[in-house]
Amino acid sequence: MPSNLPETLRKNARIAIHNLRIAFDKTAAWVAQLSWKKFILFCILVLIGGALVDEMFSRSSHPPVMVQHSGKKNKGPTVFEDDDTDIRIDGSGIRIRKKGASSKPEEDQDPKEAAAPAPATPADASPPSASPVPSPPSPPSPPEPPQPPKPPKVPRNIRIDNQGINIDLPPDVSEEVKDAIDQAVEEAAAEKAEKYRKKSSAWFMNFVLLLLVGLFGMKALMGGKKRAEARASAATADAEREALQRQVVEAKMQMMQAQVEPHFLFNTLASVEHLIETDPPRAAAMQRTLIQYLRAVLPQMRETPTTTNLGRETDIVRSYLDLLKMRMEERLTVDINVPTYLRAASFPPMMLQSMVENAIKHGLESKPEGGTLRLMAEVSGNKLMVTVADNGLGFGAVKSNGTGLGLQNIRERLKLLYGEHAQLIIVPNSPTGVCATIELPYQPAS
Repeated sequence: MPSNLPETLRKNARIAIHNLRIAFDKTAAWVAQLSWKKFILFCILVLIGGALVDEMFSRSSHPPVMVQHSGKKNKGPTVFEDDDTDIRIDGSGIRIRKKGASSKPEEDQDPKEAAAPAPATPADASPPSASPVPSPPSPPSPPEPPQPPKPPKVPRNIRIDNQGINIDLPPDVSEEVKDAIDQAVEEAAAEKAEKYRKKSSAWFMNFVLLLLVGLFGMKALMGGKKRAEARASAATADAEREALQRQVVEAKMQMMQAQVEPHFLFNTLASVEHLIETDPPRAAAMQRTLIQYLRAVLPQMRETPTTTNLGRETDIVRSYLDLLKMRMEERLTVDINVPTYLRAASFPPMMLQSMVENAIKHGLESKPEGGTLRLMAEVSGNKLMVTVADNGLGFGAVKSNGTGLGLQNIRERLKLLYGEHAQLIIVPNSPTGVCATIELPYQPAS
């Protein structure tokens, strides 16, 4: 058993330290959550509660003093007791006894008689009948040993025995002594109790103040740390949530962009098919140009970024319009006005392509004499405005057999990317045709 004692102590110490650490962390977290106003109010309440508790206990607590048993005034003895001695005062005098002393009294003996020596016979005394005989001179006698000090004389009214001390007093003097001793004991007990109360009160209030100082230091030192940890935890949660939302947006964007790419290819192949029926040599030339265009553009289209730059999208649209001019020839006029400094502006991929396809298919392709397609870009305030306008047939002139994927796709992608800060505006063009404008925040492409 003794061999396992150190291990048990270490285990208990580890458990105690662990519990103290948990209590400290919980206390620090609770104090850090309080505002300074609430913390000051808490300190005031603790001080008030400590003062009330101190007052309550100071009234009920007394120090250990000599116990006093007293009868009615001038009647019966007065007894004072402690752990070793009993003091009794009555009408005959004062009796002081040690607890545990033998009750059998010793035999009284007169100290003078006990100390009186027996009569000694002189050494030089000779019988009276003997004649004097001269004797040799005797050696000098040694000095007498010192006598022991005589015990002090004890007054007759004081008797000392193995039980204690008895002091006989007249009845009136005994009563006066008893009253004086009673009053002195009461005053001493009251003074001692007051000192004890003040000492315990000061200790308790110092403990309360030390506790409040510790909580204040904990709040001042740990409050910033806890708030920083809370802010870091909230920022981490927000970052994770934004990352998940961004992944969802990117997945939706890639899905919608995957829908745009075949739409573009289908429109281009439909143009090639139309030329095969009407002008096979031009169809063959257009097919070769389409193959070259797809080899150059498709790798960029398959990157599926959420945003690209306006210059790249303008180049893709320009190549697409070159293909369409092989089919429509002089029926299609193209006017592209994109300033050089705006080519680096951020712009969603394949969105401009969808707007141009929509203008050709629903506005210019069905018009016998053709028309003009204008592509313009400008900055107004902090907004980038990209406009595709045509002077074709306009709204509802020709019944459409399409799916309506282009414009719906543009609106959904703008909402996912920019929320309420971007929009697609479609208005009639003057004198004929449609004007479609994408408005979004202006920022350089990353």
